Amino acid sequence: IFYHTSECDGAADDMPKLSDGDDDKLFLMQRVHISTCAVVCFRLLTSVPAALQHCADEHGVNLVDVIRRHNLDDYGYIKMINFIRSTKCAASLLTGLTDAPLPWESEDFLRPVLQDDPLLQTDPEELCEDSSLWTGPSSGAESHDALQRRAQAAEDRARSSEEALTRAMDDLHKLKLLAQGLVLNAGTGKAGNLGSVAELREDEDEAYFGSYGHYGIHEEMLKDKVRTESYRDFMYRNPDAFRDKVVLDVGCGTGILSMFAARAGAKQVIAVDQSEIIYQAMDIVRSNQLEDKITLIKGRIEDIKLPVETVDIIISEWMGYFLLFESMLDSVLYARDRYLADGGSVYPDLCNISLAAVRDAQKHQEHIAFWDDVYGFNMGCMKKAVVPEAVVEVVSDDTLISEPAVIQVNALMRHSPRHSTCSAIVGYFDIFFEKGCGNKVMFSTGPQVTKTHWKQTVFLLEKPVSVRAGEELRGKIIVRKNKKDPRSLWVTFDLGDRKQTYSLQ
Repeated sequence: IFYHTSECDGAADDMPKLSDGDDDKLFLMQRVHISTCAVVCFRLLTSVPAALQHCADEHGVNLVDVIRRHNLDDYGYIKMINFIRSTKCAASLLTGLTDAPLPWESEDFLRPVLQDDPLLQTDPEELCEDSSLWTGPSSGAESHDALQRRAQAAEDRARSSEEALTRAMDDLHKLKLLAQGLVLNAGTGKAGNLGSVAELREDEDEAYFGSYGHYGIHEEMLKDKVRTESYRDFMYRNPDAFRDKVVLDVGCGTGILSMFAARAGAKQVIAVDQSEIIYQAMDIVRSNQLEDKITLIKGRIEDIKLPVETVDIIISEWMGYFLLFESMLDSVLYARDRYLADGGSVYPDLCNISLAAVRDAQKHQEHIAFWDDVYGFNMGCMKKAVVPEAVVEVVSDDTLISEPAVIQVNALMRHSPRHSTCSAIVGYFDIFFEKGCGNKVMFSTGPQVTKTHWKQTVFLLEKPVSVRAGEELRGKIIVRKNKKDPRSLWVTFDLGDRKQTYSLQ
């Protein structure tokens, strides 16, 4: 459609002549200046909208209709343009195409025929949304008006994106304020059946699901190779466990686990998520031609009805910080009790939480001892507010001063140094895929292995504990939900002579 010429004036005289029988051919020529050339007649026009208008009016080739009819994404659009340029196809070929296969499906058509091709710089989605900009006459003045309208439309989209970003930041801020308020008012909970995620109203859970509607958190999780590749390897290495099975993905996000399951041989996958990311997941599934196997449903698993009575397998990436934060496990257990067939499996099927003692004098000084002398003033009372906040961060393995111990053993930790000081306790978890798996898979979120997006959870002690080699630091840990916010946790350590409760929010 674009004709590149070094001179706009008189360019029409330099046009290549059409031979007999070429009046229905699509020649997408090149340009240097803004001049554009219509299909077939090489009439010079001044804008993309004007060229598209001329092609539709004079030659019956509506490229936007082609994009829409065949649901072309960016790559499909690029391949179509390069196909037209390289083959000089007839207009009738485009207008008479069946659904599949398309003649430009080869990856070879991703290679631009023309360098810096301006048509390839045009967003097909924008063309489809703004086709009204080129439905009128294509005179120079009117094309200028169309360009102005198009610029205005782009400005409106930019403003809309800014507003969406602002709403996202507001959601995150509301989530933080909500959690803080719930922690401060934990003792004033109403009587009744509290602590269940299923009991939350939709508006009460809005901030939680709103946070998962933003793309950044999904990008972080997908880039976590330890997490994502462990799920992938578990499914791909155990295809017999998934072959011809009905699979439920609870909290599907972008749908990556659902697609793994489909590729592993599942007969049907039902993916459920309440956040707005479900709409992107629908596009992703279609883009990968898996819509015949994967059904996506927006809603909380507790509130919806699945299109099947039972499922054979439930998969979910439900783990939060310190394993239990966010209480998404509640939803998985609900799905298990409601939909899992007899003999069915839930994956991952095993997990544990480990604790270890940490000696990090610098961190303790920065966050706790700091308050004893702040520019000559004693602000020690601030410790009562600072200490109870658990910290999620990466812990260096060289700060560990004990062997890790799985929760519920009598000896909490056994120390290896001859003499040291325990300034904090670090918690992390391990995940296992084992039931019915010939090839078992596991991963850890501990400080001794590759970092994950869960990092580790650090519980700083207000007063460090002196320990000796071979000594056991004995005690117990109690993990419970905040009654007013079932998605946050209270974690209490009772070490005999001291007891401290931390909030994880």
